[in-house]
Amino acid sequence: MCKYCLFLFCICISVFANAQPEKNSDKQKDSISKSEFLRQLGNGYLPTKYVNIDLRYLIKFNQYEGFRTGLGGVTNSNLSKTIRINGYTVYGFKDDRFKYSIGGGIRISKQKQSWLNFSYTDDLMETGSSKFLTDKRFFQFFEPRLLNIDLFHRHITKSVSIEHNLSDKLLSELEFSVSNVNPTYNYTFSVGDKAYDTFHLSSLKLALDWSPFSTYETIVPNTLEETKIGYPKFSLQYTKSFKDFFKSNLAFSKIDFRTIYQINHKNNTQTRITLVGGFSGGKIPLTHLYHAYPNNITKETILQRFSVAGNNSFETMYFNEFFSDRFATFQLKHFLSPFNISERWKPQLVLIHRFAIGDMSFPERHLGITFNTLNKGYTESGFEFNKLIFGFGLSFAYRYGAYHLPKVQDNIALKFTFNLSF
Repeated sequence: MCKYCLFLFCICISVFANAQPEKNSDKQKDSISKSEFLRQLGNGYLPTKYVNIDLRYLIKFNQYEGFRTGLGGVTNSNLSKTIRINGYTVYGFKDDRFKYSIGGGIRISKQKQSWLNFSYTDDLMETGSSKFLTDKRFFQFFEPRLLNIDLFHRHITKSVSIEHNLSDKLLSELEFSVSNVNPTYNYTFSVGDKAYDTFHLSSLKLALDWSPFSTYETIVPNTLEETKIGYPKFSLQYTKSFKDFFKSNLAFSKIDFRTIYQINHKNNTQTRITLVGGFSGGKIPLTHLYHAYPNNITKETILQRFSVAGNNSFETMYFNEFFSDRFATFQLKHFLSPFNISERWKPQLVLIHRFAIGDMSFPERHLGITFNTLNKGYTESGFEFNKLIFGFGLSFAYRYGAYHLPKVQDNIALKFTFNLSF
């Protein structure tokens, strides 16, 4: 039934986007100014009269699904200022399967932009990833790491959540979800005399996103926009999974933290520091543990591993090489002043250093997959030469320290970068 509802939602998107009466088309174009159009596009949406098309679902690629393409969107205030409907449907060509989500929201406070949301999702999630609920309010046009990910678990999740702005600078979200989780790879979670290859989880999440030094203004009615980005920024999330509640069979807890700090120097140079940490306890499967943002595929030569560098990933760390139940990462990027070669050509050199440390209390619980821990500390350094041509650049990183590999070429990552701004 949900699939039929979702396909109907996608048909509605097409109708609203493309089937407006011709006599109203000029009025609609006039109603959306160029600045408003670019603002929506920068937030990841292509605005139409009643529905904003979500650009995240148009086309992506990963190692498990191959090309993944589809359509998504959310209704806007022209249709209703108090109710919204959102959803997407996508198809993976390599795994030959549709994934989808359908949901909606009811605004319960105009002043605090509070929304009560519901959703039903049947999709994939990267094993070891830990996402903040509040991150979905921020759009990233291009996600480079997705190209190389191959370890996913399928989840069917029903959720209800409340979004609430505690203040202009403090966002919060509380979510309760019930999920059926099924790894797409050979994996068994063994605890005592019980072994699980699928998991039923009932979880509560509380996420906070705090930007105390940013400036916000109401650009359009009832919508706050960050007009001046201030640092540091903080994100905190607590997750609690309950056993024997809505048939949940595992109990665990997690705390995730992130802070981003940027220093603007003279001569148009910048230093950006990102700290990320996570701690988990209880009977927690590999699907919900931590990796350290690896972005290197397992191939023989440097050129075979040539791909796209991520924004905050370890370029020399191989996928599925490390997992932890507690970890911390430190990343430093120093942006030198762009080379002012011409009005349109201003490449920029970025110096990079990354460090990760972590550990796992019961690695023997995780059967069918081989991995290491980060208890010795992982180090890599390198540079990026960005915006060489059409937004493309080059990235170089070298792995050294406790996890240096015997073959020199296995410690080197050479990739290209892509930076696009509106």
